[in-house]
Amino acid sequence: MTLLARFENLMQKKFLVLGINHGGHDTSAALMLDGELISACEQERYSRDKHSRRFPSEAVDDCLKQAGMTIKDVREIAFAFDPVYHIQEAYLRPALANAEHINRIINDADRIKSNFLVENVIREQTSFNGPIRYLNHHMCHLASGYFPSGFNEALLVSYDGVGEIEAGMFATGNDGKIEVLHRDNLFPDSLGLLYSAITFFLGWRHHCDEGIVMGLATYGDPDHQIPEDERTYAEVFEEILSSKSMYEYHVSKDWITYHKERDTWVSDQFRAVFGEKRGEQEDITQHHMDIAAALQHRLEEIVINQLRAVREETGLKHLCLSGGVALNCSLNGKIQNAAIFDEIFVQPASGDAGTAVGACYLSSVHMFSAMKPKKQHNFYLGSGFDDHDVDIALKKHGLSAQTPEDIYTATAQRLAKGEIIGWFQGRAEFGPRALGNRSILTRPYPAEMKDYLNKRVKFREEFRPFAPVVLHEYLEEYFDIQQESPHMLIACQATAQAADKIPATVHVDNSCRVQSVKESNNKRLFRLLTAFFKITGCPVLLNTSFNVKGQPIVNFPEEAIKCFLNTNIDCLVVGDHMMTKE
Repeated sequence: MTLLARFENLMQKKFLVLGINHGGHDTSAALMLDGELISACEQERYSRDKHSRRFPSEAVDDCLKQAGMTIKDVREIAFAFDPVYHIQEAYLRPALANAEHINRIINDADRIKSNFLVENVIREQTSFNGPIRYLNHHMCHLASGYFPSGFNEALLVSYDGVGEIEAGMFATGNDGKIEVLHRDNLFPDSLGLLYSAITFFLGWRHHCDEGIVMGLATYGDPDHQIPEDERTYAEVFEEILSSKSMYEYHVSKDWITYHKERDTWVSDQFRAVFGEKRGEQEDITQHHMDIAAALQHRLEEIVINQLRAVREETGLKHLCLSGGVALNCSLNGKIQNAAIFDEIFVQPASGDAGTAVGACYLSSVHMFSAMKPKKQHNFYLGSGFDDHDVDIALKKHGLSAQTPEDIYTATAQRLAKGEIIGWFQGRAEFGPRALGNRSILTRPYPAEMKDYLNKRVKFREEFRPFAPVVLHEYLEEYFDIQQESPHMLIACQATAQAADKIPATVHVDNSCRVQSVKESNNKRLFRLLTAFFKITGCPVLLNTSFNVKGQPIVNFPEEAIKCFLNTNIDCLVVGDHMMTKE
């Protein structure tokens, strides 16, 4: 066979790329066929350890299963991390510049070896013997936001903890090409790690509970004076986190320790000003609320000032956000409300899980150089189920189910009476937000519904809010937002009508983390909302993830049944099957 014939034969095959995120938290896998994303799964949903660090073997298997493929069909693995670049930049270059960093190489020798030999792990876990492409962590974040946004031209921004060495990156996207503007926000100058440090100090788990601190911040006031100090909380956080230029921010090493040791996070100076770390079971005081408020305020100040300057510099009218910090929906809401850009797109799996998707895009761009952004708002890409799976789960627990003629009206009638519904449909969402396929739903009134859910169903802190899910055509009647919000990642202010009609979804600062639903986004959720609206005149439901505090979202019918049986959920709907506790 001639070389040309071999090439033509190769090109006739479909280009199936498997994206993998491994080596840190939120390990995941994604699968892309000829530039189309067809599955994406998070390992935590299978191993049931939240923010899993395990190799995503089961996520890989399910991605292939959902696509009807095997590992033999995969043409390339795209790995969302560059281990050699990481070792060079995070260890070798600093050691050459300063001998003190040699000690860090010695202490992290096992980690360095593990990163360097990661190919062995990939091949052992996947049985793949083809090419592996190693890609920059933040470039994967940027690609994960740009290509599914549908914006041909956009500013691309990634903020997170740390990748290989970068903690953030700015780029432009133009006609499918990504050009980096700035990549010099380097560890330890990290917005994500600073937020994690304060999360740890306030008594929660770093790299896990940052969203709790975001919710707590609304109860605080950054302009309060710190006890036994002449400064306000905001003034101290201006010392901790400062802006160096249009693109750069700086975290003062006087206040942190995460750059030189593990598990302490903040310095003696920080504790001298703010007191000792809050214990997990200790009461939450106004002092803790004010710390959270000052952190959130300073984050918003730094990011919005940067985005204003870069928007003016580049003239770009659209923004794509990714990286773990982009899961901060309060920040996203402030960006949207500031009207810096005509529209923003936030990657639904902005945390590290989403880099597996970005890796697929970058790999596919190498194969299809003419690939352009294409609007992709369907992130129901995870595990699925069928009636056989439901039957097995029911028999295992000795349960029976009804199959109403109209599941939407039957469920809406229960919702209208104030029942709490476990709503388990189709394929699982990719990312941390339940968007109507793995959700707990109830009516958004009265206001006390929020307290009941937190205490009796979710078993979590009483101050934490719940999200409204609304029929798209009524979005602006209930919420002050100027764009669609299909992924529940933009907080906005409630209108007077919302504050009156759906109080259980309105936070203490009058904000709502809204999800807008079109029939094209989620047909079954759209039909349920429509049925509820016909009965009640209200186009909004309260939506929260189908899990309890500390556990991943349920992934399979049996897990949904267990959660239903062990909480005060009144009714479980799995596909067209309804189970009640009557």
